[in-house]
Amino acid sequence: MTEETRFERGLAKLAEVDGKAGNDVVSPLGDLGKYIVEFAFGDIYSREGLSLREREIATIAMLTVLAGREPQLKVHIGGGLNVGLTPEEIEEVIIQTVPYSGFPTAINALHTLKQMIKEESNKSHTLE
Repeated sequence: MTEETRFERGLAKLAEVDGKAGNDVVSPLGDLGKYIVEFAFGDIYSREGLSLREREIATIAMLTVLAGREPQLKVHIGGGLNVGLTPEEIEEVIIQTVPYSGFPTAINALHTLKQMIKEESNKSHTLE
C-alpha cells in the first residue's frame, strides 16, 4: 500500500466522521496532520470490526478520561453527532467514565458537550 493511498483513504474516512471540520483541524498541522490522517483515519478508523458510531463512543470516552483534551474532545463530540450519536447518548458515555476517571473529568466533558449544543442551537436560531 502506498502512502498516497493510505492518506487518501484517511482523508475519506475523516470526512465521513467529521465532514469538513476534521480537515480544518488537521490541515494547519502540516506533517503532524498528515500523520494523523494516515495513521488514525487511514489505518485505525478504516479497520473492520467497529462502526464509526462505536469508534466515536470509544474515542469520546478515552478523551474524557484523559482530561485536558477538551479541544480534541470537542472535535470528536462533533464527529459523534455527525455519525449518528445523540447528545443524550454522548452524555451517557461521559457519565459512564465517572467510576474510572472521577467527577472532575466528566464535569469538564459535560460542559464541553453542553457548550457545543448551545453553540449549535444559537447557529440554528441565527439562520432563521
